[in-house]
Amino acid sequence: MNCKQVKALAERGVMGGKAKKAVSLAALLLLAGCISLGTKAPETLIGLTPETAAPAGAMGKGGLAEAITVLDPDTDRRLDVRRVPVQVDASTVAYLKDVAWVERPARQFRELLAETIRADGQRLVFEGNDIEMGSRLVLSGRLVDMGYNASDRSVVVRYDALLDQGDGRVRSHRFEAVVPDVSTKTRRIAPALNKAANDVARQVAEWIGQEAGTRQP
Repeated sequence: MNCKQVKALAERGVMGGKAKKAVSLAALLLLAGCISLGTKAPETLIGLTPETAAPAGAMGKGGLAEAITVLDPDTDRRLDVRRVPVQVDASTVAYLKDVAWVERPARQFRELLAETIRADGQRLVFEGNDIEMGSRLVLSGRLVDMGYNASDRSVVVRYDALLDQGDGRVRSHRFEAVVPDVSTKTRRIAPALNKAANDVARQVAEWIGQEAGTRQP
């Protein structure tokens, strides 16, 4: 049954009475998919999947002195949405059509970072609001880029990390991964974004392993 048939059926008074007729029309149109109560859903949803994950069982070990809390990175407004940005040129940004992230990029990247660090099994890893747990190490920073660059057909993920070591020292480092020669098709961009994000997450995890063991005498 198409939308026109549904509307004609409702208007003939399937339920009888004007008020009931209006209810019937709205309900039948919703059931037939003729109208929507929200914005149109994107055709494709994409997300980040960790290439390195902690196995089943105990996750991490040690006390709060070795533990780390991973916070959501800051972003600019370009990345503070669920759409995938396309850098057209130095001053123009567009978004991929009919595709969206399953969750905001900053939240997904935080979860990927935490899981990649956790997979090492060398320390307890807390996330987001768990900062009240009082871990010595706190990882924050800024997600500078996670999208498609149209000028050179590449996918770029760039993250500026800040590692608060809990003793007055703060380390900073910029991490970047680029996947070149990616077509504008969603089926190509999505895995490239996942690959680049995992590359950056591994770099960050290795950096933390190097920095976290260094203490002031």
